[in-house]
Amino acid sequence: MDAAREIAAWFRASARDLPWRRAGFSAWGTLVSEFMLQQTQVERVIPRLASWLERWPTPAHLAAEPASEAIRAWDRLGYPRRALALHGAATAIAERYENEVPSDVDELLALPGVGPYTARAVAVFAHGGRHPVVDTNIRRVLARALDGQAEPGPPRTRADLERMDAFLPEDRELSVLVNAGTMELGQTVCTARAPRCGACPIAAACAWRTAGYPDYEGPRAPRQARFEGSDRQVRGLVLRALRGSEIPVPREAVAADWPDAAQRERAIAGLLRDRLVVETASGLGLPD
Repeated sequence: MDAAREIAAWFRASARDLPWRRAGFSAWGTLVSEFMLQQTQVERVIPRLASWLERWPTPAHLAAEPASEAIRAWDRLGYPRRALALHGAATAIAERYENEVPSDVDELLALPGVGPYTARAVAVFAHGGRHPVVDTNIRRVLARALDGQAEPGPPRTRADLERMDAFLPEDRELSVLVNAGTMELGQTVCTARAPRCGACPIAAACAWRTAGYPDYEGPRAPRQARFEGSDRQVRGLVLRALRGSEIPVPREAVAADWPDAAQRERAIAGLLRDRLVVETASGLGLPD
C-alpha cells in the first residue's frame, strides 16, 4: 500500500469527530467553518460555528442582515475582515447561485474572501471533488515524507498544488480521504515542534525519518509579529467597543485608554479603510 492509501486508511480509523466531518453537514456550514478556521484554533471555532449556523442556517439568512451583525457575531475570533468577507460571500451565493454553495473551484474563487485553499477545501470536503487541498500541515507532511526536509519552506501556491495533486489517488472518494487525512496527520501527529513518529502511519516510508531527522537549512516563511502591543490588538479593542454599542461612539471615546495615540489613530484609519468601521457626524460605528 502506498503512502497516500496508508494515510486514507489511518484517517478512516483515527479522524477526530469534528462537526464539519459529520454526515449531513451542509456545504454552507463547511464554507463558514473554513472561514473561521483560518488562523484560529479548532477549539475556539466549534462553539462559534454552532451558534452562527443556528442563527444563519443558509447564506440567504446571513445576507438578509446588515454586515454589522456578522461583525458582532464574529466577536473575538480574530481577523474580523473574515466576517465582512463571509457576509459578502453569503450575499453573492444567495443572489447568483439560488442560495446553494457552488461546487466549481472557479466559481468559489470568485466569492469575496475565498482564496485558493478555501475554494478547494469547500469543493472537496463539501462536494466530494478531486482537487488538491494545501495548507501548512499538508505542506509539512509532504516535505518530510517525500523530500526528507524538516520544514516545507515558504509557500509556493502553484508548485504546492501540483505536488499535492500528484500525491492524490485518481479515485475521487479516496482523494477526499487523502486530502483530509494528510491535513489531520500534520495537525495531530506530524506537528511542527513535537512530531509523534511512533503514531505515524507512514513512518516506515518517511524520507526525513530515514535520513535521521536532519535540521532544516533552507529559506523560511516570515514569522507573524507578536499580538501584544500590535496594531491588531488596537483594532480588536476598537471593534470590541463598537460591537457593544447600538449607537455611534465618539471617536475620542473609542479605546481612549490606549497609551499610544498615534497607533490608535492608525488602527482606526485601517478599520475605516477595510470598511469594518464607518464614521458619521455622530462618531464611529459598524457598517450597515
